[in-house]
Amino acid sequence: MAQAVEGVARELVAVPVLLPLFAAGLKLAIGGRSRRLQALISVVTLTAVLVVSVLLLAAADGGGPLATHLGGWAAPVGIALVADRLSSLMLVVSSAVTLCVMVYSLAQAYADQEYAAPLAIFHPAYLIMVAGVSDAFLSGDLFNLFVAFEMLLSGSYVLLTFGGTESRIRAGATYVVIGLASSLLFLVGIAVSYGATGTVSMAQLAERFQMLPDYLKLLVELTLLLVFVVKAAIFPMSAWLPDSYPTAPAPATALFAGLLTKVGIYSVIRLEALLFPGGPVSVLLMWAALLTMLVGIFGAVAQTDIKRMLSFTLVSHIGYMVFGVGLSTAAGMSGAVFYVVHHITVQTSLFLVTGLIERRAGTTSLDDLGGLMRLAPVIAVLFFVPAMNLAGIPPMSGFLGKLNLVQAGIAAGGALPLILVAGGLVTSLLTLYAMSTAWSKAFWRAPAPGAADRPGTVLESEETTLTRAPGTEGITGREIVTSATMPAPMLGATTALVVLGLSYTVLAGPLSALTSRTAAELLAREPYISAVLGSAR
Repeated sequence: MAQAVEGVARELVAVPVLLPLFAAGLKLAIGGRSRRLQALISVVTLTAVLVVSVLLLAAADGGGPLATHLGGWAAPVGIALVADRLSSLMLVVSSAVTLCVMVYSLAQAYADQEYAAPLAIFHPAYLIMVAGVSDAFLSGDLFNLFVAFEMLLSGSYVLLTFGGTESRIRAGATYVVIGLASSLLFLVGIAVSYGATGTVSMAQLAERFQMLPDYLKLLVELTLLLVFVVKAAIFPMSAWLPDSYPTAPAPATALFAGLLTKVGIYSVIRLEALLFPGGPVSVLLMWAALLTMLVGIFGAVAQTDIKRMLSFTLVSHIGYMVFGVGLSTAAGMSGAVFYVVHHITVQTSLFLVTGLIERRAGTTSLDDLGGLMRLAPVIAVLFFVPAMNLAGIPPMSGFLGKLNLVQAGIAAGGALPLILVAGGLVTSLLTLYAMSTAWSKAFWRAPAPGAADRPGTVLESEETTLTRAPGTEGITGREIVTSATMPAPMLGATTALVVLGLSYTVLAGPLSALTSRTAAELLAREPYISAVLGSAR
């Protein structure tokens, strides 16, 4: 019976990749002719991916990694997709997030009467990006990981520049250049890896890298690490992010912030745990973590726009994840995985709430906001809860994640881990300051002087027939119509993510136990290698 269940689960490993691709093709074929059918396809597809991801996590946690080989080619020739605890957990969280963001974007398009273009182009690109994210998490092949990155990046290029406004095209140009440069470097790393080992299978690379001369192994590790550092926006390769993400539509920005950088972090974890365990690069990663935390949060404190502030906090809190990876211990790796799960959910929910603020008030500039606590109390609560969670207020998951990393740093001993602990505490306090200041200015204080004279700023109206907000664009780049009444699905999707973030506190015990098992499996390496190669070793 157990073998039958495992066999069924193994057949499902490719579904999170193939199903969104099939749905994207179907939606492109349908075009903009049936809005309801388009919406139904998207929601059903992402719901199915979420269900399959939960099943894969249950199977991988109970019976070890599940591997399938595409095209019927046995390892190591065939392209392997592997669902272990780490990849399955990432799939579950990303699937929940992408489903909520999809509901949000559908509601926004409906409310703004943007029927044809978003459904005919925006959402197929969205599904392609989802397929790329799933493929990156599941990939057991270095070249297929490159293909996954290209897939998700091609979708993100469309989402970032959709509508063709000047700000989006300008930000998109930077994003595309950075993406293409890192992809070219990735190809170089793959070529060097293949030339040195004769394979691109990660399971085989894990064995063969250990037989290489130290200088060659370090060269390959640094090349691949640099690629993932750029993808994850780790300092000093993080300057592109705050200038790119805030210009995209609210759903796209939320998805980028929650997922795309985490794919880079996931790749760093897989690289350091599976391919190059215990290498000298861990010291470099710890310094990078410290600088990422501090530079990012100092940038956040200096911002006067909520979107840019959140973009800098995104960079800053990536440092916590790199902190855990750099420690190269089971406790550090467990803390990093816990924090990735927490941050995907919380950061996405904050950007969705920011979209609601922009829709309600016509701006995200803190200089122009004020009085929203009285006018939009639900939005005020929806922003406050994940903001405090991000800052690490006890007993929320942000606090628990930071506590795990602090304990791991102290247990590791040495000067550098303790410096990282101090940097993490400073970053947490400054995050609290930045988030509290933003909430106070936007919601608590009286409306900014002269706000009544600015078109699109809502002060007193409780009606839905309000003015357009200059300088703000919907999905297609059209100006958003500010409204005192939010579409229920937009509020519902945002609330669901906020509640999911809070649930990590309630489920902290089981989640911490799962991340501990995940870290142990990652550092053991043998379960992953055996699942992929089997009798081919």
